[in-house]
Amino acid sequence: MNYNLPSHLSDLPIYKKAMEIIIISRDISTYLNYDLSYLNADGSEDTSIYFTGDIVQQSTSLAPEILNAERERFSDKKHKHLESLELLTDRLYKNCKRLEHSNSNGRDYLPMLRYELRKFRKLQRSWMMTL
Repeated sequence: MNYNLPSHLSDLPIYKKAMEIIIISRDISTYLNYDLSYLNADGSEDTSIYFTGDIVQQSTSLAPEILNAERERFSDKKHKHLESLELLTDRLYKNCKRLEHSNSNGRDYLPMLRYELRKFRKLQRSWMMTL
């Protein structure tokens, strides 16, 4: 994914980590979807399958929010992007925890994504101080 960035933005550690998270979440989602797409014995679907789409959507939204915050000139609008980024990160983390309780072998990979999200949060805190 390339959002037509100036080179200094694509070199940001937080942006690079967001791109890594996108790749990891897509891979995990694909793996989990395969396991969770089957119907239960009673004919119902596994509700955890919806969380797989959520982690992809939320991780894909991280990078644009970083770029919007970097590009924004006005402080109040910049803070809205930062709040949105924090909310996305929190939801992504919570959805990973929910998926860890799913009936899939892929759930073993979710701690890796949560580990990367913790590193992302650390980068996020230091990056926010620079804005």
